[in-house]
Amino acid sequence: MPPATGGGLAESELRPRRGRCGPQAARAARRDVAAEAAARSPKRPTRGSRRFEAAGRWALLALVTLLSFATRFHRLAEPRHICWDETHFGKMGSYYINRTFFFDVHPPLGKMLIGLAGYLSGYDGTFLFQKPGDKYEHHSYMGMRGFCAFLGSWLVPFAYLTVLDLSKSLSAALLTAALLTFDTGCLTLSQYILLDPILMFFIMAAMLSMVKYNSCANRPFSAPWWFWLSLTGVSLAGALGVKFVGLFIILQVGLNTIADLWYLFGDLSLSLVTVGKHLTARVLCLIVLPLALYTATFAVHFMVLSKSGPGDGFFSSAFQARLSGNNLHNASIPEHLAYGSVITVKNLRMAIGYLHSHRHLYPEGIGARQQQVTTYLHKDYNNLWIIKKHNTNSDPLDPSFPVEFVRHGDIIRLEHKETSRNLHSHYHEAPLTRKHYQVTGYGINGTGDSNDFWRIEVVNRKFGNRIKVLRSRIRLIHLVTGCVLGSSGKVLPKWGWEQLEVTCTPYLKETLNSIWNVEDHINPKLPNISLNVLQPSFPEILLESHMVMIRGNSGLKPKDNEFTSKPWHWPINYQGLRFSGINDTDFRVYLLGNPVVWWLNLLSIALYLLSGSIIAIAIQRGAQLPAEVAGLSQVLLRGGGQVLLGWTLHYFPFFLMGRVLYFHHYFPAMLFSSMLTGILWDTLLRLCAWGLASWPLARGIHVVGILSLLLGTAYRTSQESQLGSSTGPFQPGGSCLRSLKNSAHQDPALEVQWEQNPALERAGRELQLRPQHHRTTERTAPLRLLPRAERRGRWVPEGGCGCVCM
Repeated sequence: MPPATGGGLAESELRPRRGRCGPQAARAARRDVAAEAAARSPKRPTRGSRRFEAAGRWALLALVTLLSFATRFHRLAEPRHICWDETHFGKMGSYYINRTFFFDVHPPLGKMLIGLAGYLSGYDGTFLFQKPGDKYEHHSYMGMRGFCAFLGSWLVPFAYLTVLDLSKSLSAALLTAALLTFDTGCLTLSQYILLDPILMFFIMAAMLSMVKYNSCANRPFSAPWWFWLSLTGVSLAGALGVKFVGLFIILQVGLNTIADLWYLFGDLSLSLVTVGKHLTARVLCLIVLPLALYTATFAVHFMVLSKSGPGDGFFSSAFQARLSGNNLHNASIPEHLAYGSVITVKNLRMAIGYLHSHRHLYPEGIGARQQQVTTYLHKDYNNLWIIKKHNTNSDPLDPSFPVEFVRHGDIIRLEHKETSRNLHSHYHEAPLTRKHYQVTGYGINGTGDSNDFWRIEVVNRKFGNRIKVLRSRIRLIHLVTGCVLGSSGKVLPKWGWEQLEVTCTPYLKETLNSIWNVEDHINPKLPNISLNVLQPSFPEILLESHMVMIRGNSGLKPKDNEFTSKPWHWPINYQGLRFSGINDTDFRVYLLGNPVVWWLNLLSIALYLLSGSIIAIAIQRGAQLPAEVAGLSQVLLRGGGQVLLGWTLHYFPFFLMGRVLYFHHYFPAMLFSSMLTGILWDTLLRLCAWGLASWPLARGIHVVGILSLLLGTAYRTSQESQLGSSTGPFQPGGSCLRSLKNSAHQDPALEVQWEQNPALERAGRELQLRPQHHRTTERTAPLRLLPRAERRGRWVPEGGCGCVCM
């Protein structure tokens, strides 16, 4: 029988030699076998070599981190004006510093952190952040940009450590780090006052923590296990606290946890008590802890924003009563509605406002030519109405008449206080919404007809109940037509002063458009109560704020001339976003990914699906794989499958969203596709080297392949930065893509570079021809190409101003 590979001596060498007794010969033979085996087997690394290897790993991590920080902080101050959505999030940071209440469709954590960074860096919250292009001048903005760049810089080392743990391969981790370091889009998104770097920081922190606590599965309930499990929960709270798309990483961690618990439940060596402990630990760290932290961010949010501001009108009257400076704050008004009261009526749907009328009439051809009735977001005397009985014109405020409260089911009239016309509806079609009825102001001094009668109903209440200001949710049903008073939310033309349309809908389905509440209430015959007793509790505030955010998020629509994109555009790097640059002297910043990185990621996803399917089928069919191939296959299926799941969860849900979408929404998914690229190519090159083991240079295939990918990514980035940078020869990760084609005839080499990168060509066309974000319709000016002696690979726009790189 032949000896095993790397085994001991041949059988003839084990026979006892002459002149020795049996036991002595056997002992000598065993010593020879042991010596030969020790000589042929690989030596274990000494303690010194292990220390050297660990030091090398730490050095590589430090290098990756340093390069990431260097690229993100390079020229961070440029341009010295507002870029793209800095208008919104910088302004919101100012609101936190000034403690002024505002509304946004995202949870508050990201804006709070931006405001805190600005406050700690000396920003006083006085800059207006009115529109892109406004100069920062003497205002301190670097603290807020620096904070976003700081968090964005951690994406690269987080991805490096995640891939290293999933693949146990330094080359795969380095390739992933290079892809993210030299991706121009990821770099750009980290250099401005935006929520995206904060969101991606928490997503990657959650992913890394999940992978780390999975690697501690053989040491459950140890200190590292608890640390990484708890840190996963903290990161999940942070991701959800910045944007609702943080739900995608929560879903991924949840699926991983379910699979983990299912495996533990099937391990018969574990008692049910132990399985219960595992379940309890995950409930505490991955559900209770994130919910507590997420709720705490809203508690701080409401505590800090205590002053009335531009966000008041989006929330209910009871909510507004808690804001200092609001007319409802610390006010005293009668609690229950009575006949003769002067009231304002507010719609419960977000951003609809108050029932309003004015002396202007509907124009010819728009229903009946009667007084307009609209909704208006701001406080105004034309929002005041007098509530009266339907069958009498007597003055209910006459001291000789007793107080009579309005109750659920009563038939009433609403008389406009300023014009003395009644709220009225009829069978004429509404001005904008088909199949809805027109609502007008009709009558003289409160005298009209039966089309002025409305039945007031309190939602989810019984007949006979009084109507409470602020808290009662009411509907007004037209007595003749049976329709329900509501607002469509559509903006009227200029003849309607661009206020919102009010209609009477014959469809009785209960929606927030047709539900109102009484806000202001004046009645000298009734005792006043402090509105402090009607202020909502914290759980009610929390629930209301989420309802408003969800409705606002789903209702986001593109503005006029706003440049949006579709999800299928994103992975192919089809089109980007212009961050800055509307005239000859501006820095021109265009958000577009590195084509080498993005197209390599797309190719890697397709290759992974193909190779992973082949390997999975082979394993399922019982194929006997060599040990090394089996190990690499497990890395590809498990590690690659984990990041592919992350890419899927962070990309495909956008196809189901009805809201407006932009290119930057893809970047969390791009992080996962870059990690998949690192794992896939490292594994494929190792398999290729194993398959060609008989070839003398087989061992170099893996090294050469990885180095080629690294150098190709860095070289492509260098080429783009030389095309885009106007203030220096090489900007790490820089790419300000411009309309270069007009100058191509001056340098034949430029035309070659243009043809080699269609993404550059497409970006140039968009910059020059397409109206972009924030209603910008001006075309960007072509660039002037300097003489070769002056140029040295640099581009300068007419006017000589530089260009910040992405």
